[in-house]
Parts: sequence; structure tokens; C-alpha cells
Amino acid sequence: MSDIETDPRIFNHRNAFLTRAVERLGRHPSDFVSTVEQIRGSGKSIAPRRAAGVLLPLLFRRTSFEDHSKPQFVFQLIKRSSRVSQPGDLSCPGGMIHPLVDRFLRFLLRLCPHPVIDGSARAHLSRREPALRRMMILFLANALRESWEEIGLSPFRVRFLGPLPTYSLKRFQRTIFPLVGFVEKPPPLRPNREVEKIVEVPLVSFYDKRSIGRYLLSASDPSGQGAAQSLPHPCLIHRDSNGGEEILWGATFHICVQFLEIVMDYRLLDWEKGCTVCRTLGSDYLTEK
Repeated sequence: MSDIETDPRIFNHRNAFLTRAVERLGRHPSDFVSTVEQIRGSGKSIAPRRAAGVLLPLLFRRTSFEDHSKPQFVFQLIKRSSRVSQPGDLSCPGGMIHPLVDRFLRFLLRLCPHPVIDGSARAHLSRREPALRRMMILFLANALRESWEEIGLSPFRVRFLGPLPTYSLKRFQRTIFPLVGFVEKPPPLRPNREVEKIVEVPLVSFYDKRSIGRYLLSASDPSGQGAAQSLPHPCLIHRDSNGGEEILWGATFHICVQFLEIVMDYRLLDWEKGCTVCRTLGSDYLTEK
């Protein structure tokens, strides 16, 4: 790709990439309202779905990945601790919406003297339908509250860039409402008991065929017959400077890829030909704690 706007080299250019991200996310259709209506319609079912706002935090800083002399954009993710469901997975900070608390925080967010929603992102938001605008701000308040609780990320450090399409989990009755935020001058974080550690994944690693692979999961048959299932999933294999390895897969992998698809016209590399990583899920993985 010769165009710097769609070339991963743009990840080394702070203002150019942020401008592109705000424009692309701001113009992309959102399914927040229709998805909320579907969730409300499931309320009478035996297993109603629940809504959760999550923040996809973007940082711009020097890393140990490839050329560490140049700052670049990274996704700041959390690794879930053994005290919560889906232990060991990488995910975005966030959690279930609290209707009363988050509606109050939405009100405060709109009056904040240090606006989280500003500039071009605010202009794009103002052009959305009123119901969609209210829904986006509600889930942004939800995601910011959860990010503060989980990792101590101050909402005053976050600049809203735009929403991403919702994602419904298959193994849990939960639908994720992702929102992207740029973290200005990130302070030291304070992970709580739900978080094992913070993992920063460079955006450019999604363009490296050595990092895109095949995650082969084995899990007990939920019917209780004891049979094992082997399920392949696309994944990103993140290797840190100390030789450690983390696997990004599932909903969070999908959210990161969708961000790149919308902003960068990205096409996922052929993951089925990549390195295979095997994992057996523990008996507590599928149990909500």
C-alpha cells in the first residue's frame, strides 16, 4: 500500500492516525440502538442477554516491538485474573451496564469541564440520531466507569474517538458495546483483583504474518458426556521483550480487527496457515463467577 493513510507506517504518526480514526469511526454506521432493542426483547426469555460497555484504549508510545526508537500506537488490554471467568484471556476493560449509575454518569460526562468527547469526534456524534447519541454516551460512561474500577484509568485522560459495531458472545448471554478512546499521557495504572496484568499490543503486529495464527482450543462437552471438542480460532500471538507470549483471540481479537478494518481497510492475514497454539480450557472457564 503506497497511501500513507492505509499503510501501517501511519501508526508512527500520532496526529495523522488520530484524525483518520475519528473520521472513519464517526462516519461508520452504528448498531447500538437496534442491538439494545434486541436485548430488551430477550428480557422475557429464559436466558436474557445482558449489555456491557467496553473501552478499546489506544496509546502512543515507544515499545519494545520491532523498532523501539519510534513511538507507535498500541492497544492497551488487560489479562483477566484467575478470580474471574475466562481467566487468562486478554480483553478490553469494561463490564455490565448499571442503568441507574451509568445514566447519572452520562449526565456528568456531558457537563465535564475536561470533555472526553471533543473536537471532530463531538461533531460526528452531534450528527447522529438523538436516540443513538444518548446510547453511545451511556455506554461510554459505562466503559469509563469500569475502566476506572478495573485499572484505575482516569476518564480525564481519555479522548473519545468513536464507536465500533456490537459483538454478541456465544458462550455467555452477553453483548459487548465497544468504544474507542485515546489515552493522553497515560499515568501508572492500578489493576484490581480482576486483572492479572496490563498487556500492550502494537497495532502493527496485526500486519506481521508471524503474529497471526491458529488457536486450537479443547474443552469438555457441556452436555457432560466427557468428550472433548477441538475448536480452531484466529488469533494474534503477542511476544514481549522478555520472551513472554500472550494469545489474543475471541471477542477482543474480533474488536481489534474490526477497528483496523474500519480505520485502515485492513484484511486479516491467512490465519489458518499460521502457527498453531493449543490450549485446554479449565472447568471454570465457562462458568460465570
